[in-house]
Amino acid sequence: MITAFIFFAHFMFVLYIFIKKWQEESLSSGLINVALITILFTVGWSISTSFVNIFFDSKGLGIQFTADTISLTLLTIVEFFFYRIYYREEKAIEAGTEK
Repeated sequence: MITAFIFFAHFMFVLYIFIKKWQEESLSSGLINVALITILFTVGWSISTSFVNIFFDSKGLGIQFTADTISLTLLTIVEFFFYRIYYREEKAIEAGTEK
């Protein structure tokens, strides 16, 4: 159940970023951002799985919180802070007025 929620949250995030970039910039910008998020998710999941397997066996901490769920949770936390910085809106100050 936790894994399904994490995948759903990632899907909703990808959909939000795609629509936002498509409307603000272009369709190709939206597709490039979807590709970026997909690549970072797949590579990050394999790295976090390798890291978690050092400390936990495949059973993890219980039935609902297996090693895969722990690695997905770790990945989601790291991605949250990365995307928060990456997609931060720059506030430009021009002639004393904020844009």
